[in-house]
Parts: sequence; structure tokens; C-alpha cells
Amino acid sequence: MSQSCGPGMPGEAVTPRLAPEEVQARVDAAHSLTDPAQKLRFYDRWAPLYDQDVATLQYRAPRLAVDCLINTCPDLAPESLILDVACGTGLVASELQARGFLQLHGVDGSPEMLKQAQARGLYQKLSLCTLGLEQLPSPEGTFDAVLIVGALSHGQVPCTVIPELLRVTKPGGLVGLTTRTNLSNLPYKEALEASLDQLEQAGAWKRLAAQPVDRWELATSEQEVAPGTLAQDGFISGIIYLYRKAPPPGDL
Repeated sequence: MSQSCGPGMPGEAVTPRLAPEEVQARVDAAHSLTDPAQKLRFYDRWAPLYDQDVATLQYRAPRLAVDCLINTCPDLAPESLILDVACGTGLVASELQARGFLQLHGVDGSPEMLKQAQARGLYQKLSLCTLGLEQLPSPEGTFDAVLIVGALSHGQVPCTVIPELLRVTKPGGLVGLTTRTNLSNLPYKEALEASLDQLEQAGAWKRLAAQPVDRWELATSEQEVAPGTLAQDGFISGIIYLYRKAPPPGDL
């Protein structure tokens, strides 16, 4: 039963505040398509409306992920070379640029998303790459920090991409990741955390932060609203992880 909230009568069920139906439909389509080629074609079609839709969803992950990076590692130099994986239209780059980081590369599987990102003028280099099917187009140990925000979730980028993020990160560099913690994504989150923990147990990296976030974005169905959440709130939750890649053996 929904919690009573706002102007309703005590004990009255209140419908959660959800994203508009047309936005719900596009988000649901993005999550439900399983064929990679079909999914990328969908993102190409979605690209002109993407920023508008995520603003409607009150999507907070790009800002929160960059905040976590800066707050956890305040000594990260402004000249650091940062890779934005699954960069989409460049929302993460906008947050990084606002904090003084200008050496930004981006990769995404959608040509039309990359066109939107290019139009922002924030990236020094943008590359087309189908995540999970192709290697990232960078040599080993290239970047001071690698971020993947919003793409690690059910029906999106598979957990198998994690070693690639680690490969292109410099020894001692940073890797930031996010995923949603709403009900339908919990099996993915469990598999993701198993992959992250396995790499940490192998000594490949060390966890610096695991930051839960209650208000990630507006839910697209009542079933996704977390139990105990105020009914008119209507947000799903998420989590931000930050790791430091192991330094060279001589630097331990």
C-alpha cells in the first residue's frame, strides 16, 4: 500500500509521481531491447530528445558521480586525462568541464549520440565503440580516470566491460561506475558487485567509495518505487562506486 502523503486524507493511497508517459515509453524501450544493433538504432533515434527526457526524469547521476570523484580525490589535477565511457550526449563532460577538467575523451556506440556530444564542444576526442562487443579504442594505461555513468544496468552495457575500463586506466588511476538499485535492476547490481569484488580480491584495484543515492531519477512505473519511499516522491535509487587501480609493483 502506498504511504499517505500530501493533501490526501489520512490512510488514503497516493499515486507516486512518475515520469510522463512518453518519456516512460522511451526509457522502457531502451531497457527492453536486447539485440545490440536494434538498441543502437533506438539510441540514434532518441539522441535529439535525450537531454530533454533525462531533464524530465530529474536524472542526477552525472552530477553526483562527478561530485563523488572530486570529493573522494580532491587532489585530482585539472589536466588529468579522463575517459567518459558510454558518454551519450555529453552530460558527464558538462559536469567535469564545470569543475575545471578539460582533457576529456568520450566513447559511445551510437553515432547520433556522438553527434550531440560533439556539438557541446567539450571533448578533445570522441570515438565510436560498441561496449561489450569491442575493445575500448585506447592503449593500456592511457587515462588518469575512467567514468561510466548510467550505462551499467539491466539491458544496457554488460558487466563484462569492467576489465576493459581497468585496462585503459593508468596504474594508480581512478575508475568510477554507477548503477541503479531499483527492483528490476537488483540482479544486475548483484552480478556487477561480484565482478567488482573479484577484481579487488585479485589485487587489481581498491574500492575508495560506494555511495548510495536515494533520489537517482524519477521512476517509470509504480513497481519501481522503493518500499518506504514517500508516495509523491517517486524516485528510484542508485549507487556510485569509485576504485583506484593498483599501482606498479615497485610503487606498493
